[in-house]
Amino acid sequence: MKNLSVRRFLGTLSINVSSLTVFLLLIVLGTGRAMAQDQTITGVVTETDGSPLPGVTVALKGTSRGANTDATGNYRILAPANGILVFSFVGKTPQEAAVGGKSVINITLADDSKNLQEVVVTGYGTQRRKDLTGSIAAISSEEFQKGNIVVPEQLIAGKLAGVSITPPSGQPGGGSQIRIRGGSSLNASNDPLVVIDNVAVDNSNVSGASNALSLINPNDIETFTVLKDASAAAIYGARAANGVILITTKRGASGAPRVSFSTLGSVSMITKKLPVFTGDAYRALINDTSPEANFANADQRKLLGTANTDWQDQIYHTGISNDNNISVAGSMNNIPYRLSYGYTTQNGILKTSNFQRNSVALNLSPKFLNNNLRVDISAKGSIINNRFADQGAIGAAASFDPTQPVYSGNEKFGGFYEWLDPATGRPNALSTRNPLGLLYNKEDRSQVNRFIGNVQLDYKLPFLTGLRANLNVGLDVSSSKGTIFIPAYAAAGFARGFNRPGITGDLGATGGTNNQYSQTRNNKTLEFYLNYAKDLKSINSRVDVTGGYSYQDFIRDEPTYADNLADGRQLNPAGIPFNTRYTLLAFFGRANYTFNERYTLTATIRRDGTSRFGPTARWGWFPSVGAAWSIKDEAFLKNSTTISALKLRVGYGVTGQQDLSGTGASNYAYLPRYSISDPTAQYQFGNTFYPTLRAEGYDANLKWEQTESINAAIDYALFNGRISGSLDFYDKKTKDLLATIPVAAGSNLTNQILTNVGNLQNRGVEFTINTTPIQKEGLSFDVGFNVTYNENKITNLSKVPDPNNIGILVGTINGGTGNTIQIQSVGYPTNSFFVNQQVYGANGRPLEGVYVDRAADGAININDRYRYQTANPKVLLGFTSQLTAGKFNAGFVLRGNFGNYVYNNVRSNTGTYQSLVNSLGFLSNGSTNVLDTRFRNQQFFSDYYVENAAFLRMDNLNLGYNFGRVFGGRSNLRASATLQNAFVITKYKGLDPEIAGGIDNNFYPRPRTISVGLNLDL
Repeated sequence: MKNLSVRRFLGTLSINVSSLTVFLLLIVLGTGRAMAQDQTITGVVTETDGSPLPGVTVALKGTSRGANTDATGNYRILAPANGILVFSFVGKTPQEAAVGGKSVINITLADDSKNLQEVVVTGYGTQRRKDLTGSIAAISSEEFQKGNIVVPEQLIAGKLAGVSITPPSGQPGGGSQIRIRGGSSLNASNDPLVVIDNVAVDNSNVSGASNALSLINPNDIETFTVLKDASAAAIYGARAANGVILITTKRGASGAPRVSFSTLGSVSMITKKLPVFTGDAYRALINDTSPEANFANADQRKLLGTANTDWQDQIYHTGISNDNNISVAGSMNNIPYRLSYGYTTQNGILKTSNFQRNSVALNLSPKFLNNNLRVDISAKGSIINNRFADQGAIGAAASFDPTQPVYSGNEKFGGFYEWLDPATGRPNALSTRNPLGLLYNKEDRSQVNRFIGNVQLDYKLPFLTGLRANLNVGLDVSSSKGTIFIPAYAAAGFARGFNRPGITGDLGATGGTNNQYSQTRNNKTLEFYLNYAKDLKSINSRVDVTGGYSYQDFIRDEPTYADNLADGRQLNPAGIPFNTRYTLLAFFGRANYTFNERYTLTATIRRDGTSRFGPTARWGWFPSVGAAWSIKDEAFLKNSTTISALKLRVGYGVTGQQDLSGTGASNYAYLPRYSISDPTAQYQFGNTFYPTLRAEGYDANLKWEQTESINAAIDYALFNGRISGSLDFYDKKTKDLLATIPVAAGSNLTNQILTNVGNLQNRGVEFTINTTPIQKEGLSFDVGFNVTYNENKITNLSKVPDPNNIGILVGTINGGTGNTIQIQSVGYPTNSFFVNQQVYGANGRPLEGVYVDRAADGAININDRYRYQTANPKVLLGFTSQLTAGKFNAGFVLRGNFGNYVYNNVRSNTGTYQSLVNSLGFLSNGSTNVLDTRFRNQQFFSDYYVENAAFLRMDNLNLGYNFGRVFGGRSNLRASATLQNAFVITKYKGLDPEIAGGIDNNFYPRPRTISVGLNLDL
């Protein structure tokens, strides 16, 4: 379907959602029936979160009489006053209830840890949970985080041990950083492979998309399954070094159509502002002539204004968001189906930032040939419209002079006050721009379309019982287009084309920007495998064997466009279009053998090939082996009433990494190649400009990073599953790290190349415990706790040992030119801070420019810097709880990181006296931290600015009420309220301690969000 047709379809559907909902309600109201009372027991069966549970078996104990709950969880059954009703459902703990003369009996069924998810998605099929040997964690929609969740990964934040999800900034639709058992690379991607309905997707964005996963509607997701160790993930080979996340979307089931509608309204607000000076405090400081201050001269004091402008108040506002979803699920002519539509709009707390998503999903699961052929058809489409705010306004709001007004009183620069160069009348080239002007004088808009779909055929071959053939054909297509418009009168880019060749006109007509961009990605998947599963009862064994082939093709087309002024005149010509492609081929196999329901052995092998590497390193082997022992099934524990389950697991495997996106390299880094220069970097001969061809360094033997992982674990359940969990120990070692290193002059086309060098280790412990302290009729209480300890260390970083090599400097900061604050060094964690050791005075105040001479050579330089702390947390903690009491339910999600540090670049860059004034005719605000340090000049490399960023965050507080049957008893209505980012306990002095990468540099703050929602099931 063409994009235009899709947009028309989605637009029409969006308009008619309310009409459709009203129509459905009228049908329900019109067909409601009065319910009989005599000798009839009625009620509703719900899940622990208050949502209705259809398909529950309700039986009268000791008889053959029974009934089932309908789509809204309601049931009706005849029973005597002394009868006992038994409620049962797959994956739930059965409950009994005495009738006792009651006419209404409502029941809440909790998850049964013994039976929950007996079959687990593992990649290329499923396995019985009892047969698992690898570290696999699964979570269903009932356990997801609640509230205004726009990006899917936030559904499981804090829920799983070993899985770190750093939530997005306040940018609407922004993506999270996902790490599974620490990062496995220094320069290549550390993101896990994401597989959606058996289609492995490309994690990278198209231009104009804030996040690849934001194109998926979280409301359509049924389960997340995380493959954490190599013995589980090696079946995905060269893409699994960072773990694998399998996402399964919701599907239809047999029965009458079931309509669900939900609406959620949210308000978001800023929780904290940067501590900068007010107008009055700033004037007092600039005019302070005491010996301790006295840093401004008379001319600079004359620049002070009379206003008291809180620039942070000017750029932030309350963000209003709304999320609406409607779905129809059931079966038609024995074809299960689910069709859903979602509309989400999210306004950020930074003015002018907005995210809108229209999404449609369709799943069909017909069966043919006497149910021997199952066809799964999955299609998901979305259209996203973004408006990106100029995030430079965040830093500008912290540094623009608070004594100046927002508006100048004239029409120049759109009416916004700006610092001027008195010699030219133009905006001062070095001064900060008006924060509100940056927002309102820029329109950065994009539209992103994405389609992910597949058709999967699963056929039970008739000539051998237990043999299946599976064919999967998938497509992941995305496209984007965007515009960036800045008017000619705006201070940003004012007169940028003045006096350029071919550009005429006065100052006011030769500025601004009117640029376009676009990109398309077309990814195709073809996979086929055979699976044979058989119970060999004669020898008390079970075998499950899979073998297959995988092909994926990734094509990216990115045209280039001219750089235009606001009026459309070309300032710089378009560059060379960027088109690239790479292909992955694989052969894979897995064998699972279980003996006597106690001992399990699993082995996988994958032979991967990628076009990203040269012929000598294109193919690789990725094996794994795992074993499990169900100790509970041994004779000495089989009859234990205390221990419900006890299993020992061990596993070893090898996975790879071929994603070069984080290295800055192309898909052809193994080839000698030349790049055409940018339009602004051409040689001029006469009146003609000529592009140049620039040589790129290369390594013909470049290959993938390789990670070996060992895992040992024990799974347990006690007291009939009331307590359950696991304890995992893991050791992950990565070799052949991709890194850019210097090479001898003349040995290559450049003086540095991307090559395989070095080793990295992650090792740690994961512990999970889930308990149900209370579980009885009408009342249940569930508590979950998980904690992860991860130790990260670089063990090698050179092909030839070099004692003089201090490491690789990384972590660029604001301030100065080319300054970095982190380092990759052997024997230390990744992204360690590389700083000078601050010396303090008797009063506890840091002494400006005074550091420990660690090299003992009488000078302070890079040789005196040391590795101090790291941005990586050593401990991750998650704590969840859910209480259901009658029709009420309440819960929370608490997350914590410990052992992580953040470099406060806002303080180091703006917290000095000299950063407040400038000899070029303008003033700047800054951090009030200058009153603590009294620094006159910037001290970028002081360890004073490396702050403890450990935190405990109340991520989610939720409350719900189930009204039960409404509209004549045919529908179920539920209301909910959620508070997200309720509070954070931390010592960190910046806006937020949870900073991906560990450098706080004008961070778009995460808001506090209050949401109220309604769910109606018809």
